[in-house]
Amino acid sequence: MASRPFLAFDLGAESGRALLGRLTDGRLAVRELARFANLPVTVGGHLHWNLPSLLEEMKSALRLCASEIPGGPASIGVDTWGVDFGLLGPDGKLLGLPFCYRDRRTEGAMESYFRLVPRPRLYERTGLQFLPFNTLFQLWAMVREGSPLLSSADALLFMPDLFHYFLTGRRASEFTIASTSQIFNAGAGAWDPELLTDIGVPASILQDIVEPGTRLGALLPAVSAETGLSGIPVVATATHDTAAAVAAVPAGGRDWAYISSGTWSLVGIEERRPIITPAALAGNFTNEGGLGGTVRFLKNVTGLWLLQGCRKAWEKKRSLSYSELARQAEGAPPFRAVIDPDDPSFLNPPDMPEAIRSYCRKTGQSPPASRASLVRTIFESLALKYRQVIDRLQEVAGRPLRTVHVIGGGARNRLLCRFTAMATGRPVVAVDDA
Repeated sequence: MASRPFLAFDLGAESGRALLGRLTDGRLAVRELARFANLPVTVGGHLHWNLPSLLEEMKSALRLCASEIPGGPASIGVDTWGVDFGLLGPDGKLLGLPFCYRDRRTEGAMESYFRLVPRPRLYERTGLQFLPFNTLFQLWAMVREGSPLLSSADALLFMPDLFHYFLTGRRASEFTIASTSQIFNAGAGAWDPELLTDIGVPASILQDIVEPGTRLGALLPAVSAETGLSGIPVVATATHDTAAAVAAVPAGGRDWAYISSGTWSLVGIEERRPIITPAALAGNFTNEGGLGGTVRFLKNVTGLWLLQGCRKAWEKKRSLSYSELARQAEGAPPFRAVIDPDDPSFLNPPDMPEAIRSYCRKTGQSPPASRASLVRTIFESLALKYRQVIDRLQEVAGRPLRTVHVIGGGARNRLLCRFTAMATGRPVVAVDDA
């Protein structure tokens, strides 16, 4: 027996998708309804997400869904990347475009924040990996620069929460996305409001946390008028994209690790409770919320962002698909150079190929001479980084990890999956959601 289809928006740092999922006799079939680019814009020297453009793309997909599905979908869900947010004024209007986590305004903010709350103490409270663009550090950067937006703000909404708000008018923060902020107390399972009040930001801007599966409300009349869909409920799913991906890993037991491979590579395991120990702090591991009250114990690793940046630079001369770049890399000589994917110079360089060559020169290595060799260097370096993280995960968790499940767009990269199996010495199961 087939159900009415569900409509899901999956928004990543490079692109977004509208997907139709239908359950038939207990099996889920997924079809891509629409795909669109997600291109940050530079305004006033700062990098922002083009929220109006993304909303219009979503409305276009809603109109397409209305034309294809009599009565519309059973419900609508949204997932996005973590940490980024928008601010609403008292009148409910958006106070400027949301900043992109790669914007340079957070440089040095994390280190200066540690003078207020020492690193070990902050980790005890949040259990979160220290990344310079975590929400807490973004807010501290705004405090340091005297941003007028904070004094005008009535509400903070993370990216999926913003889309929910513009679709339904409901303000709420979903659990899995809230857990990425470094304002969430992992042990208590609730906001840690003192982390905001200590820097002069009113904790009242935080919204009530809702669990995955919470029905937020129906589409607003104005959205219904624009799209032709009326009365369709919007549900707060596991709105952090990695939480959604990990929930779909086809694995049982506790002897497996996952790599959610996309712009970022999230390398981790699923736990029943947070691991907040000196070893976890030393490894800079994170504890984020998962579906069903689980904890995603993981480490963020810079992923295919390196390849995306190179492809963007090369497109000025010739457009190359990711599959073509992988084919070229397969024939290149192995291990001409090794890079650390998490080196700060790769966060948002103006020229990624040159940033990689410069790193090689600084570390006494010969830079990759060809495009194919450079791509192979990226893949081999990622695979070695995965091995390092998975081996450390095994030590900190105190149990063997025998299998690696690769999910996300990177699961289609057979060469990277093969390098990962070779580097980790573990079988790799690639789950392609295309």
